[in-house]
Amino acid sequence: MGQHFLKDEGIALDIVNAISEDPGSLLEIGAGTGVLTKYLLNSKNPFLAFDVDPVSIDFLKLKYPQGAHKFYLRDFLSEDLSQYEAPLRLIGNFPYNISSQIFFQIYDNRLIVDEVVCMVQKEVAQRIVSIHGNKVYGILSVLLQAFYNIEYLFTVGPQVFDPPPKVDSAVIRLTRNDRADFETKTFKRVVKAGFGKRRKTLRNALKELNLRADFTENDFFNLRAEQLSIQDFIDLTVKIEKEWKK
Repeated sequence: MGQHFLKDEGIALDIVNAISEDPGSLLEIGAGTGVLTKYLLNSKNPFLAFDVDPVSIDFLKLKYPQGAHKFYLRDFLSEDLSQYEAPLRLIGNFPYNISSQIFFQIYDNRLIVDEVVCMVQKEVAQRIVSIHGNKVYGILSVLLQAFYNIEYLFTVGPQVFDPPPKVDSAVIRLTRNDRADFETKTFKRVVKAGFGKRRKTLRNALKELNLRADFTENDFFNLRAEQLSIQDFIDLTVKIEKEWKK
C-alpha cells in the first residue's frame, strides 16, 4: 500500500512527546506497525488508532492485545469526528499520498480539533507553515493558519524508515488559536478561487464569484493571492459577504 514505516524509536518518542496531555480524545491516524501506538496506549485520555490496512490492524491486535479494542480498521477521511469526545487531538505519520485531504478534514472540523502533531512530506510541511510572498504559500497555508498556530518542529531523513522514501519528512504541530468562526464557507471559496489562478490578479482570479466591476476597481485587486496575508484574506471575505448581501 506504499507505506514507509518509521523505525527510529527516538524520533517516535519526540513525536509523541510533542502532543499535549490536555483533556479530550486522542486519535492516531495511520497506526502502521505501532511505533507511536505503543506509547499512546497509556494515555490518560480516550485513545483510538485508525488504519486502512487490515494487516496492520491484525498485527497491532496481536502485539498489543490489551489495546485490541482501540484499533480500528477505518478510513479517517470517512470518519464523523463529532462522535468522539471533544476536544480532539490528532497524531500520526500521515500517509503522504492523502496528507492534503487529511488537512482539509482537519480544517472542516476546526471547531473540535484542538491540536495536531504529525509527520508529513517535508515539502507539504514547508507549504503549510509558509507566509505570504512565498511561492509555496497556498490554499492549505491560508486555511490552516487562519485557525491554527503552526510550528515546524524538526526534519526527518529517509534513513529512519523501512523502506526509505525518496523524500525528506518533517514533523509539525498545529494548535487551535482563539479566532472565532466567521463566514468560513465563503472564506474557503475565496481562498480556493484566488489560488486556483495564482498567476492572475485577484480581479481576474475571483471572477467566478460574480462580483460587481466597481467592487474590484480598488488597487487591492491588482495583487495576486500569494501576496495576501491571512488577515487580508479574512478582511476580503468579510467585504465580499457584505457585498453579496446588498
